[in-house]
Amino acid sequence: MIKFVKKYIYYVVTLVVFIIWMFFFDGNSFGYHQKLNQEIEDLESWNEYHKKKIEEDRIMIEKLKNDDELERYARERYLMHKENEEIFIIEFDTIESEK
Repeated sequence: MIKFVKKYIYYVVTLVVFIIWMFFFDGNSFGYHQKLNQEIEDLESWNEYHKKKIEEDRIMIEKLKNDDELERYARERYLMHKENEEIFIIEFDTIESEK
């Protein structure tokens, strides 16, 4: 057994050093691949978010093709009004007053 270990110790040490080098220090190391996998996950979630936003906007565009819906949107969003019409904006105070 000792002869076997002495005979192949050089190969075992070389293999261990090679594996350690490839795992930690190489340009394509395990850490680098983990970083790339995380970046892929982030980009996929970014992509899904924007697909949802596109679908919401598509629905809003379909709604705004109706004149009544367009008028409602302009009044609520941009505070537009008709001639001889007054708009009163009521804001609620969300901070409770001390008693």
